[in-house]
Amino acid sequence: MNSKAAETKDRKAILSTLWIFVMFNYLYADLVMMIVNPEIYQRAAGKMTGGVVLGFTVLMEILIIMVLLSRMLRYQANRWANIIAGVWGTAFVALTLSLRAPAFYLFLSAIEIACTLFIVWYAWTWPSPKDESPE
Repeated sequence: MNSKAAETKDRKAILSTLWIFVMFNYLYADLVMMIVNPEIYQRAAGKMTGGVVLGFTVLMEILIIMVLLSRMLRYQANRWANIIAGVWGTAFVALTLSLRAPAFYLFLSAIEIACTLFIVWYAWTWPSPKDESPE
C-alpha cells in the first residue's frame, strides 16, 4: 500500500472516530440536562410539533451516519460530506446555545463545537490522492 492510500485510510478512521466522540458528547450533554433540569426538557418537549421533532431527528441522523460514511465514501465525496456535516453540526450547537445554560452544558457545547470545527478543518486540508483506487 502506498503512503497516499495509507493516509486516506488513516484519515477515514480518524474522521469516523471524531464523529463517535462528538456523538457521545451530544448524548452525554442531553442526558445530564435531562437529569439535572428535567423541567427544561418537559417544557421544550411540550412545545415541539411533529415536524420539529422530525427535523431534529434528521439533523442528528446526518451526524450519526457520518460515523459510517467517513469510512465508506471515496475521497471527494467523503471530504465534502465531512465538511458539510461538520458545518451543520457546528451551526446547530452554536444556534442552540444560551448563556443561561448550566456551566456543564456550555463546557460540553464548547467541546462539540471545537470537535466539529476540527472535523471541517481536517477534511478541508485532506490532500488529494493522485490516483484513487477502490479501498
